[in-house]
Amino acid sequence: MFKSHKSTLNLSTGKVDLSHGGGGRAMAQLIDELFVKHFDNELLRQRNDQALFNIPAGRLVISTDGYVISPLFFPGGDIGSLAVHGTVNDVSMSGAQPLYLAAGFILEEGFPLADLEKIVISMAAAAKRAATLIVTGDTKVVERGKGDGVFITTTGVGIVPEGVNISGDRAQPGCAILISGSIGDHGVAIMAGRENLQFDTTIISDSAALNSLVAALVTAAPADICCLRDPTRGGLATALNELAQQSGVGMVIDEKQIPIKAEVKAACEILGLDPLYVANEGKLVCICAAAAAESLLAVMRQHPLGCDAAIIGEVIVDDHRFVQMTTAFGGRRIVDWPVGEQLPRIC
Repeated sequence: MFKSHKSTLNLSTGKVDLSHGGGGRAMAQLIDELFVKHFDNELLRQRNDQALFNIPAGRLVISTDGYVISPLFFPGGDIGSLAVHGTVNDVSMSGAQPLYLAAGFILEEGFPLADLEKIVISMAAAAKRAATLIVTGDTKVVERGKGDGVFITTTGVGIVPEGVNISGDRAQPGCAILISGSIGDHGVAIMAGRENLQFDTTIISDSAALNSLVAALVTAAPADICCLRDPTRGGLATALNELAQQSGVGMVIDEKQIPIKAEVKAACEILGLDPLYVANEGKLVCICAAAAAESLLAVMRQHPLGCDAAIIGEVIVDDHRFVQMTTAFGGRRIVDWPVGEQLPRIC
């Protein structure tokens, strides 16, 4: 599949062209001089159309996701780091240790190679921070006007250790609901970048790999964690509704306990958005036994990605599987599923 050849790829001013997806020398150069160069590892150097590896004992987890975000570069990250973080997090929400990633690129003819290299470098750095390897992948090129620069799909595999049983259908009445930090940062950062909105404080995406935080939680109380979920598209509201439906329970959350940065709250008011429905890319919801809530909260707050963690509610008996919120004024309202899409192209 791969051949050695003299380097001619112009990473400074060159553009993606159709030959870079045509399976010939130009494609081999793109793979060798960009992807293999920055993703380099022993498994990738096998240079096969697949990666062959041994796995440790445990149950295998696999997850895949596509990333079509606009803009491609945003405060706090870019499509490359997001493609790593998002799939690492999806694997991690089972309590698994992510091991390997596969990456597929759909490139648009004319996309600057310099920008593509920035994205690839960002992906490599994100994978290294998450202690995962990008071990195989694919590249396709579509005609100018038929794409949007670059789309990325990543697939991740990981291993769930023995004694860990975390799933969206395990929430029980009486369980506590925790959030690992402030909500809405990612969605507002994307919208601000897309619309060129200026605020007194730059709003930074929370995009981050959560596997080290999950590992700390699982180490502290493996038998007490019922559900983990990263509240991405649709935000906290959608994540809780998903879990309530899966587990056949209701939930009550307290508006005053939900952490939201002042600048994010202000931006949501300006944009007419409800922070409960705004996407996050570096937060997790943890539903756990009530007796373990305070100890798991302490574990979160000791981790760099959980400094602002909070206990925000509890699981209740409810045949209707409603998520309700006690408001700051002492009333209660239903937190329903979102209708339509508040923020398209945010991941």
